Amino acid sequence: MPKTITVEYIRRLGRPVFTTRELSDISGKSMSAVSQALNYLSQHTIAKKIYRGIWVEAADKPLSPYMVIPHLFRGGRVYVSFLSALHLHGIIEQIPQTITLASTAHTRKIKTTVGTFIVHKISPKFFAGFGWYKGSESFLIAEPEKALADCLYLFTRKKKQYGFFPELNLKKPFDVNKTRKWIQKIPDKNARVSALSKLEEITKKK
Repeated sequence: MPKTITVEYIRRLGRPVFTTRELSDISGKSMSAVSQALNYLSQHTIAKKIYRGIWVEAADKPLSPYMVIPHLFRGGRVYVSFLSALHLHGIIEQIPQTITLASTAHTRKIKTTVGTFIVHKISPKFFAGFGWYKGSESFLIAEPEKALADCLYLFTRKKKQYGFFPELNLKKPFDVNKTRKWIQKIPDKNARVSALSKLEEITKKK
């Protein structure tokens, strides 16, 4: 598969991040042929491998790791939450070292060339309170109040780091009562009580 044709197909997709499968589908070439072509482009710094089967067209400006999320989890829904969502919403200033995601699948860590993603499993009954990010990237993100509720959900599951917030801006338009309502939806009664207690402790300090 010639280099020039591969680049043409990449640009036809109209976005910097793409998969080997997408190029195979759009070109009609085999996965093996496309992989060989992409490896050639990688050697000549025209394309860069991000993760298994995920690539980015080389460019001068840095790539936002959030752009990779839809390609990493094509088989299941995830949304940005916990500390990452709180930071993107301006609730905490400190930039998390990893991007935290909520899912109904198993907890796991994924390391890519553009960032590390940690997926936390939550109850299917608590998998709600998110929508599309309003910035330039396209990914699902928890609303601010649900992101805090998600943190306290993990706190009740022995992940104590999700109950510690050195800088937390809960001024309006953040609605603490909305977080309380979300916590009331936690299926486990003991977890609900513990999360509500931790929320009261946090709000008293503000």
